[in-house]
Amino acid sequence: MPLRWKIWLSVFGIVTGLFGVAGWLLQRHAVETATRSLDEEVKAGFQAYESVLKARQEMIGAAALLLASLPNVRAAFGTGDPATIRDSAGELGNYLSPSLKQSTFLVVADPRGNPIAVLSGDPKLKRWPVEAAVVPSAPRQVSGYHVQDGMLFQLVLTPIFVDSARGTALISILVAGYPVTNTLAETLKQSTGGSDFVFSGPSGRFAATLLDVSGDDARIERDLTGLDGAPVGKLTIVRSFGIAGNRIGQLRSELLLMWAAGLIVSLVLGYVLANRIVRPISALDTAAAEIAQQHLKHRVPGDVANQKDELGRLATAFNQMAGSLENAQRELIRQERISTVGRLASSIVHDLRNPLAAIYSGAEMMIDDDLPPAHNKRLADNIYKASRRILEMLQELLDASKGKHGERESCNILELVQTAVQTQEESAAHIQFEIDVPDNIEATVERARMERVFVNLIANAVEVMPDGGVVTIRANREGANLRISIADQGSGIAKEIKDQLFQPFTSFGKRNGLGLGLALSRETVIDHGGEIWAADAAPRGAVFHIRLPLG
Repeated sequence: MPLRWKIWLSVFGIVTGLFGVAGWLLQRHAVETATRSLDEEVKAGFQAYESVLKARQEMIGAAALLLASLPNVRAAFGTGDPATIRDSAGELGNYLSPSLKQSTFLVVADPRGNPIAVLSGDPKLKRWPVEAAVVPSAPRQVSGYHVQDGMLFQLVLTPIFVDSARGTALISILVAGYPVTNTLAETLKQSTGGSDFVFSGPSGRFAATLLDVSGDDARIERDLTGLDGAPVGKLTIVRSFGIAGNRIGQLRSELLLMWAAGLIVSLVLGYVLANRIVRPISALDTAAAEIAQQHLKHRVPGDVANQKDELGRLATAFNQMAGSLENAQRELIRQERISTVGRLASSIVHDLRNPLAAIYSGAEMMIDDDLPPAHNKRLADNIYKASRRILEMLQELLDASKGKHGERESCNILELVQTAVQTQEESAAHIQFEIDVPDNIEATVERARMERVFVNLIANAVEVMPDGGVVTIRANREGANLRISIADQGSGIAKEIKDQLFQPFTSFGKRNGLGLGLALSRETVIDHGGEIWAADAAPRGAVFHIRLPLG
């Protein structure tokens, strides 16, 4: 994967992960906050409910006690006449608020629970549970919830006693209360700031402001205590999670939008950051590849090298290194040229010394001494051969410097090999030549250059066998190519020059020559689209192989 993609995906993943974790934490915090808030609201609603009902109960109980304590009312209750009782208790309305008077009923019942007179409201009950007020240990006033005929009532029982000859006697019971209805539940909901109320019993609901209670809603449950102290139902105060859930859902939508925006930002930011980091690295990579290909003039662009950061300093150092390499290469080339000239001069001096000495001594003898004609002829022949050798060496240098090429023509390979062998026969009387070249093989080559290749290889083979031996020359077709091999029985290829055998001026172990023969031969073969290589021969000696295209 390219470095740009790695950086881009890394930035994208990191930013996306950060946005995701932050959104999850924010949503979790919002849910926890909403849950705590609902719990607190439910508790506050329960406290408000207790305050409202307690105030209502106290108001009803105080009014009933006051009414029961009036002498005329007590006297009227003692008559047992409903009309007298209603007339005497008519002032009860002065002690109740209009809203409480509308929802509250007041009934006078006998000790057995039968109604004597209805002072206010519509109780809708034919008999009242007065047992809690008539027991000897009952308090003066008893309050609690009561379930009858599928309805739930909040009652306050106030017993009325009279003094008689036999002591205090219970003559009637003042029953005050109100039914628990949906209207009351709605009133409680409004007074508690929106908490829902559900009054329920074993047989079902009595009143409620909520159709169903969800498992996520915050709630408080309390028992509804009856007149005898036993639970008769249950009150559930609920704070719905719906509104908070809608807010959290809205928050989740906003977080998703922020996350999507974060993705876009991370993509753009990752792309910009990746380009900013990768562009200098790409420029350095390209420059390194160019330097590796010996293009030492290549430099990292200036806008990268001028950056005030680590990559900019690295690019500057790289350009300095490339400049140093270029200068070193120039110096190396200059030193190599000087060394080459020195080696060439040394080789020329070494190789020209012997033929020039022969020419000088022969000419001196011919001038100073009166020699017989046969002796003069032999000296002249030596001078001629030495001069020819000098010309050949000069021609090698000229060919190496100019690299001249001639016209190509179809040549018989056997004729080229025989001509090359003939040039060496006079100095190679101790050498036996074995030629195994078919007379019908022809190739399109430069005659003079290719003949020089064979001459160089055969001369080298002759030189490495001063004590005699066999030089074997073979040729055969290999598909569209011609393969020629020249093998000797000398000492083989020295390890010191095995890797640089075809380089110029390689003259290790040679008594004559400039060390250019194999280098020029390789150049000629390559110019003809072929190849040349050397290997050790079996059981001894070396063999040079040439492969040339026949076309």
